[in-house]
Amino acid sequence: MPVTYTSYLKVDELLKLQQPLSDGPQHDEMLFIVIHQVYELWFKELLHELDWLVEQFDRRDAPRALGTLRRTLTILKVAVAQVDVLETMTPLEFLSFRERLESGSGFQSYQFREFEFLLGHKHPSALNRYAPDSDARRRLQERFDRPTVWDAFLRFLAGRGYRVPAELLGRDVREPIAPSPALQAVLVDVYRRDVATASVCERLLDLDEGLQEWRYRHVKMVQRTIGSKPGTGGSAGAAYLMSTLNRPLFPDLWEIRAQL
Repeated sequence: MPVTYTSYLKVDELLKLQQPLSDGPQHDEMLFIVIHQVYELWFKELLHELDWLVEQFDRRDAPRALGTLRRTLTILKVAVAQVDVLETMTPLEFLSFRERLESGSGFQSYQFREFEFLLGHKHPSALNRYAPDSDARRRLQERFDRPTVWDAFLRFLAGRGYRVPAELLGRDVREPIAPSPALQAVLVDVYRRDVATASVCERLLDLDEGLQEWRYRHVKMVQRTIGSKPGTGGSAGAAYLMSTLNRPLFPDLWEIRAQL
C-alpha cells in the first residue's frame, strides 16, 4: 500500500487522542487538550534538536551548531506564541472543566523536566515526582547524570584552543552551573577576537533569554486564568512559577556584558 499523507503522519490515530472528560463536553476543554498535546510534541522536538546540538559541539562544527540553535530559538518563539491562544480562554471557561483534571498538571511534564535538565537546571527533587520504575523516572535519571549543553559548549571552546579551566571541564555535571571568573576572562577574549565563536555565544544567550521569556509568559497566563489559586496536581500554581523567573541558564554569558 503506498504511503500517503494520512498514513505517514498517522493522522487517524492522532485525531483520536483528544478525549475531553467534562460533561457535554465543555467547549474549551478541546482547546486545552490540543494546546498541551502540541506543547509535548514541541518539547520532543526541542530535546531532539538539543541532543543534536551537543553532537555538533563535540564535532566542533560551529556552522551546524548555529543552525541548530536558530531552529531551537524559532521553536521556542512558537511555544511562547501559543500562550496567546490559551489566553483566549477566560477564567470561567477554564473553571468549567478544571475539576476534571484532578491531579493532572503541567507540573508533571517529564519532557519539560528533561529539557530543563539538558540545559543545566537540574533539580534532584524533580526525580521524586515519578514512580521509581516508571519510564519517566528512567529518562529523567539518565538526563540528570549526563552532561548538559553548557558542558558540551565548554568542550567546544577547549577544542578551539581556548584555555577553559580544567575544573570546569571535569565538573560534576549533576551540579548547578555556577559562574566562573576564570571562564569569563576566556569568554571576553572570545568576544574580542573570534567573531565566529562569539556568534555561538550570542545564540546560547538567545536560548537562555528565550526560555526566560517562555517562563514569564507562562506565569502571566496562569495568573490571568486562576490568579493565586493553587495549581492542579498539588503545585503552588503561579507562586511556584514566579520562583522560576530570572534564573539564567548560562550565568557567565550574562556576567561578561559589563566586561566587554
